[in-house]
Amino acid sequence: MSSCEETGKSSWPELVGVQGEVAVETIERENPSLNAIIVPEGSSVILNYDCSRVWVWVNAQNIVKKTPGIG
Repeated sequence: MSSCEETGKSSWPELVGVQGEVAVETIERENPSLNAIIVPEGSSVILNYDCSRVWVWVNAQNIVKKTPGIG
């Protein structure tokens, strides 16, 4: 459970299947306080919860493969 204040939308299932850069632009346009970061599948990321971060997991073709969400 997070101690973060609610900042509106917390996940973007509609972005699965789109280009990674499009997903980042969409997330940051909808909520400018977020930092959306493209991460290639299979990469390691820090596991701490961050209310201002959204991992955007993409495949080798730069297509979003997992629902981006705050964390």
